[in-house]
Amino acid sequence: MGWHGHLHLDYRCAGERTILHDRHEGPLRVLQSLYPETPTVCHNVLVHPPGGLVGGDRLDLHARLGSDAHALLTTAGATRFYRTTGEAAVQSVTLTLEPGSRVEWLPLETIAYSGCLGESHVRFELAAGAEAIGWDVLALGLPASDQPFERGRYLQSVELAGRWLERGAIEATDKRLLDSPLGWAGRRASGTLWFASGTPIGETRRDSLLAAARSVVEGHSLNGTAGASAPQVDVVVLRVLGPAVEPVMDLLVAVWRAWRETAWALPATVPRVWRT
Repeated sequence: MGWHGHLHLDYRCAGERTILHDRHEGPLRVLQSLYPETPTVCHNVLVHPPGGLVGGDRLDLHARLGSDAHALLTTAGATRFYRTTGEAAVQSVTLTLEPGSRVEWLPLETIAYSGCLGESHVRFELAAGAEAIGWDVLALGLPASDQPFERGRYLQSVELAGRWLERGAIEATDKRLLDSPLGWAGRRASGTLWFASGTPIGETRRDSLLAAARSVVEGHSLNGTAGASAPQVDVVVLRVLGPAVEPVMDLLVAVWRAWRETAWALPATVPRVWRT
């Protein structure tokens, strides 16, 4: 039997302050609420004390944001899917936003170790007027430590309920996907960043978000393997491939900063845990 962790987060706006009520079962916790920028925006760090997932483990996070609440969620470290000979390890995240609320889902990278059987599912349910910025960063194996991704499978999906679904299945033996110029072209890190809204994003605002992302990409070292698009009227997406996590994360953080200013007129306050 694997370890099962359940975490429920309930954010509410009390006056000008976003407050959190949480409850957990098993090895998944949230640290204290922090307000490094304004009482309106609640920062929380998620902690998984075991440090990784193996076959049969399951982590379930459910967060609900009440009207006008704003939360930024990140993690204390990378999410690690370790080698297993059993069933898959699964991480599932569901974020439900009421009208006027905002969420920033910004976990540190996921590492798929050789021999893992991992699944990651992120689902956003956005009411009219709610908005979300989120990312998904994946590293395959540990090439720098001579531990390449040679065996195993990793499944990932990101969904804006009813409107946008991004799903991928990565098999370590699928060399056409991982090494072909039409696929990952030998790179072993990827990132997807999105801005999503519960109502269509106006054309002018959507163009501003695309222009902001493309301006950052143009001056970045990964400009040849990154691009921004608007697959739906309520979603703007940036996708990038890189040789390692660090430059991928560097690009996503830069675009996140630009989008926060463009969409919400908010300067980006980097979570303290990213600087340790």
